[in-house]
Amino acid sequence: MSATLDQSATRAAFEMPDITGRFDEALTEYLTTIGARRAMVMFAFAPKAAGTFLRSAAIHAIDGQLMRVTHALGGRDGTPYLPAFILYYAGHFPARTLVTHIHMQALPANCRMLEAFGIRPIIMLRDLGDMLASYLDMLNAGGGTEANGLNCVIPAGFESYADDAKADFAIDILAPWYASYFASWLSYAAEFPDRVCVLRYREFLADPVKTLERSLRHSRVECSEEQCRMAVETAWADRRRHRFNQGIRGRGRLYFTRHHIQRLEHLLFEHYRLASHRDDLLGASTPCDSAA
Repeated sequence: MSATLDQSATRAAFEMPDITGRFDEALTEYLTTIGARRAMVMFAFAPKAAGTFLRSAAIHAIDGQLMRVTHALGGRDGTPYLPAFILYYAGHFPARTLVTHIHMQALPANCRMLEAFGIRPIIMLRDLGDMLASYLDMLNAGGGTEANGLNCVIPAGFESYADDAKADFAIDILAPWYASYFASWLSYAAEFPDRVCVLRYREFLADPVKTLERSLRHSRVECSEEQCRMAVETAWADRRRHRFNQGIRGRGRLYFTRHHIQRLEHLLFEHYRLASHRDDLLGASTPCDSAA
């Protein structure tokens, strides 16, 4: 299928926002108008939060079309790419409902892009120790490790590092991005609760069908419970290909020392004041005798 863009769409695709990502009034009105034409399902998850699995289930449930909305995925932290959205909303390409998964923080320019189109992102809260443990599993498996950095370079020969050195790297280099991710999205969701669907990993594990239903309903896409159930079963049968690891809460305790967890607490609760979300963000990894 070839997309045809009119003059307005072509001009909009190359229009520059200001340095904060804000579009002028006329362009904002145009983007909002075309954004209302179609639904989009956007999983703005951090890595290792079941995003690939849920995205795949969503595609099965609604017969959607996977599309990348960033320039590239190497480096993992995504920035929305305006021409991709113009192509979808104004060019009707792809023809099916777009489903995307982007490792994106709620930075001002990113949010202004989504707001202009009326896109309603979905995020997932998961224990940070567990996410880092899963990330280390991915790095330990090798196979393109150098492309799996999270706004960072993975050192050559990382798979041969001692376990304690790998754990230090996860805490020193990877964890700050995650802390900023949670801080940015939770702040944005608190300010605009109707725009963001906040999922919790423990609820996903308990009832993935309901989690998928909630995600699609937030995205304004109609889908029955039975369709969601069948889609989850299909995605589950193929979960290894979707990089669904173990999904076990508390694995962070096996990978990180008390000192590591204290440093995560400092990132989340001292720098970013997220203590009210302790159970979601570090409850499974915190030692039982640790101070609350």
